[in-house]
Amino acid sequence: MAQTPNEERTSNNRKLLVVGLILVLLSINGILFYMQRKAKDETAQKEQEVQNKNAELEEQIKKFMALKGDFERQSQELQQMGMTNDSLEARIAAINADLLQLRAFRASSFSVADQKKFRDRAASLESIIRRKDAEIARLRRDNEQLFGENNELKSRQNEMSDSLTTLKTTRQALAQKVTLASRLAASAIKVNIITTKGKEKEDDEAEYRAKRVEKIKITYSLARNDVAEQGTRTVYLRLIEPDGSTLTNASGGGSTFTIDGQEQPYTAKEEILFTNSSTPYTFIYAKGAPYKQGKHTVELYSGGFQIGTASFTLK
Repeated sequence: MAQTPNEERTSNNRKLLVVGLILVLLSINGILFYMQRKAKDETAQKEQEVQNKNAELEEQIKKFMALKGDFERQSQELQQMGMTNDSLEARIAAINADLLQLRAFRASSFSVADQKKFRDRAASLESIIRRKDAEIARLRRDNEQLFGENNELKSRQNEMSDSLTTLKTTRQALAQKVTLASRLAASAIKVNIITTKGKEKEDDEAEYRAKRVEKIKITYSLARNDVAEQGTRTVYLRLIEPDGSTLTNASGGGSTFTIDGQEQPYTAKEEILFTNSSTPYTFIYAKGAPYKQGKHTVELYSGGFQIGTASFTLK
């Protein structure tokens, strides 16, 4: 059945409407696709920016760690040369503060301004390190030169010290020889006794009865010595009993003197005037108690040396 003109127009209008709807839907889809693509690109761009900032941040942290290491190296080099530099320690402390701030950016935004600030600061610190390295190199050269001069001076001082030591040793040896040469020597040592009745007994064999002895009398002279200086001398007497003990008591002294670096007891001492003559000198010693039987030894000392010895026997 043939369509009427009205029906044909209505059909055509429907087709146009469907085509229009399809075109609208296609346009909407196109717009949505564009917006999605744009949003995806913006997200990718932001992610890339974040990655770049993070990479820049980590690079700056590494840079400042390296700068800190250089300043610490310079500080150690100065210390090895016996020097200190407070400004280096202050810079190390400042870099530690910078590192704390940089690491804090990991949890916040590391802006472009912050990036520029730390790049400029790192460049300034690198310049300071180069100048300080040049200064340290100059100081090291100066120290090496001074070290060489000091070694030469020490070598000369050692030579002088060796010469002085040799001279001192020679003088000491000479002084020792003079001391030995000036040592006094007792001669003609004789031992007599004084009895309980106050009588002096003499025996060429120096043998006496113990129960009769009240005092011991020791006489001696000093041999001539032209090297020894004349003047007052102290002479010590050691009266040693048969058992090896040295007689000491209140009347005889009872103190000690030094011989060969050791303290030794003495029986008595007296001040004499050495005139380089055969003047006789006398010790009279009273024990104040019975004497022991047996051989007794008499030792005389002066000037740190033993100058004579003798013995007698009590029966």
